[in-house]
Amino acid sequence: MEPRSPQPRSISSGRGLCSAVALLVLGGSLAACGLADVPDWSTIQPASDLSRSIQDVYKTVWFWTAGIFVVVELLLVYAIIRYRRRPGDSGVPDQVHGFTALEIAWTLVPAAILFFIAIPTVRTIFEVQQKPPADRIEIAVIGHQWWWEFEYPDLGIVTANELHLPVGRTANLALASADVIHSFWVPRLGGKRDLNPGSENKLWFTPDSVGVFIGQCAELCGTSHANMRLKVFVETADSFDAWVEQQRRPAVQDSVGLQAFLSSGCAACHAIAGTPAQAKIGPDLTKFGSRSTIASGLLANEPDQLAAWLRDPESIKPGVRMPNLNLSEERIASLVAYLRSLR
Repeated sequence: MEPRSPQPRSISSGRGLCSAVALLVLGGSLAACGLADVPDWSTIQPASDLSRSIQDVYKTVWFWTAGIFVVVELLLVYAIIRYRRRPGDSGVPDQVHGFTALEIAWTLVPAAILFFIAIPTVRTIFEVQQKPPADRIEIAVIGHQWWWEFEYPDLGIVTANELHLPVGRTANLALASADVIHSFWVPRLGGKRDLNPGSENKLWFTPDSVGVFIGQCAELCGTSHANMRLKVFVETADSFDAWVEQQRRPAVQDSVGLQAFLSSGCAACHAIAGTPAQAKIGPDLTKFGSRSTIASGLLANEPDQLAAWLRDPESIKPGVRMPNLNLSEERIASLVAYLRSLR
């Protein structure tokens, strides 16, 4: 007899085991190397009443789905064991054509499951579409390619890319677009809601946890869609009031820096309250220095990163509408100092 050749199955099994071990080691290494610093995009750690309502529906669907999976797999295992081919079996098994009771059961049971899933789903839909409470903060959210504009009409504040909210108070967002369809999405605060040009959409929620929550445009809207980010700062009532007061306070104006701003062409697109710069094409820069990020969340608001942005915006954010003004290093330094002073 010829010797039997090695079985490929053992080789592939060894490779599979090695791959599994490698993945576990890699996962542990990534966790140890600072994945805690990665933005939290979890949709199952709710931080508002809206996200909790959505999670309740998730849980309902998940438990029904898990139950279906367990029942189906148990029946499958039972059928495999009970009706497996045994030594001595011959011929074709008895053929069964139709089983009325079983067919009725697998029609009615899924229908009943869908009914029980539909009840909390429909109830939640009606709950989140109700009118918001009277004691709410009105905020206009306008999506641009590729940045966010936030206006507090009752407070007289306009800012960009960073939304500030007090914990425990309802935020009523009026969503609109200045160009194409965008989608406002802050995973831990609520579901996605589209911003459509020519019409207004609504979204309201009450944040119940203090913290910084990361958001993103969730509708493909052009070249830098993935770079259209935002932050939501949920603060205590006192902290929010202090922020409002700071935003309302006139920024200290540096005449030399302002002249550099006006003469560099920046005023053609941006507004700074209390100055001749009143354009509305780009983000309002009135309190630019108080923001933690620039370029719609891509860069930290630090001197070196702001200088890099002014030097060549396109290299950082492809397709950005802010042109490269070919500024000298001296002019860039002046603008960095001036913009960061606007607090």
